Amino acid sequence: MVQKRLLPIFLFFNSKQWLTVLSFFLIWGVSTLGYWKKYEWNPTSMVNFGYEFAMQNQAETPEKAVLFKGEAGDLGAGYDGQIFYYFSRPLSEFNLNWPKGFDESYRAPRIGYPLLIALFGLFGKTAAIFGMYFWNISLILLSYFYLRKLLNEETKPYAILYLLSPFALGSYYVLVSDTVMVSILIIAYYYYVNKNYLPFIILSSLAILTKEPALFLLFPLGLAAVFRKDWKRIIIVGSVLIIPVCWHLYLAYRFPNWRPGRLTDFILPFEGLISYMESIWRLLGSGTNWKDLARLFSRFPLVILFFLGLFLPFTGKISKGWEFRISFFLIMFMVGTAGYYHFWSVYENVSRMFTLSIPVLLLLLNEDKNIRKQEYILFTLFILLLFLVKVLLISKQLSYQVGFIGF
Repeated sequence: MVQKRLLPIFLFFNSKQWLTVLSFFLIWGVSTLGYWKKYEWNPTSMVNFGYEFAMQNQAETPEKAVLFKGEAGDLGAGYDGQIFYYFSRPLSEFNLNWPKGFDESYRAPRIGYPLLIALFGLFGKTAAIFGMYFWNISLILLSYFYLRKLLNEETKPYAILYLLSPFALGSYYVLVSDTVMVSILIIAYYYYVNKNYLPFIILSSLAILTKEPALFLLFPLGLAAVFRKDWKRIIIVGSVLIIPVCWHLYLAYRFPNWRPGRLTDFILPFEGLISYMESIWRLLGSGTNWKDLARLFSRFPLVILFFLGLFLPFTGKISKGWEFRISFFLIMFMVGTAGYYHFWSVYENVSRMFTLSIPVLLLLLNEDKNIRKQEYILFTLFILLLFLVKVLLISKQLSYQVGFIGF
């Protein structure tokens, strides 16, 4: 019933693309300005420079950057946006002298986003900050129109979910790589469908180097090619690994302790979900204040979405779009095996893991109209609403300082 009431809204926005794009700029713009307002309207605030890392890389930190002093015990460590910024600086200066304080064996493999930032960083540190905003915004807009070209007329109205995804917005809100990776991947897939294989290989390689979950779509595409005995496409999809493998071989040479299986250290089946639920029970038993409880429960809609996502690939006609079903299930596998300390303890960390699920859902819907999509769509819209409430009304200003004066 609710979906039937929402369908005319989807159809209305589909018929007025200017309004869809305007809605995108309105939501992303309000979120951006809401963040800047807390920190003297300074665009560097969204990069989340932390005191600890800024001090170790002072020469590469913008002079007027917002530096987060941090809360008790974290020394002002900031957030991941700064990692991509700092890793872009050596590339802009045509060297590979990695920034101080970061784990190269884990961070250096994800060189795709820093490489894009570095193109702007050639013109200075301020230009690099601009580049972080530019790539997030321009790539999701561009990939949105590529995605629409991939969808049939029945599915096109739902494409607005991709543009207004709360997970893509959440990734942009802290200027990290998830939205960039997904956008590049969708553009690459468009070229794959249209048999323009050179752009597909280059863009897919860049997507993998931006973030490894790009493989969650590329791997099922390879499986589909094997199943159909399409040898040309088997070779094409396999070719996307050449550049990433070469980069990883270089890293193995540069960092003797580096190993490609490092990411498996973070695979802890259901540990994150179980620990998160235990933390809720502990908080309820302690009789803590409602603000702490609300902050903890902000992740609970993601738990529900996860279980909806586990169920979704097994609905409809299983033989249709099975490569996208595998892709969707792999995304849910990533969420389900994410540990508590690195992921489920922080809303932003676990939320961003759902980013790829929205375009994969649309591609699956494009193949099978009978999948049980309505609950996942409705809950995604609900999470978008909650995210905007959090951004505009709940998120507090953190302790910060502009520049290094006083340190």
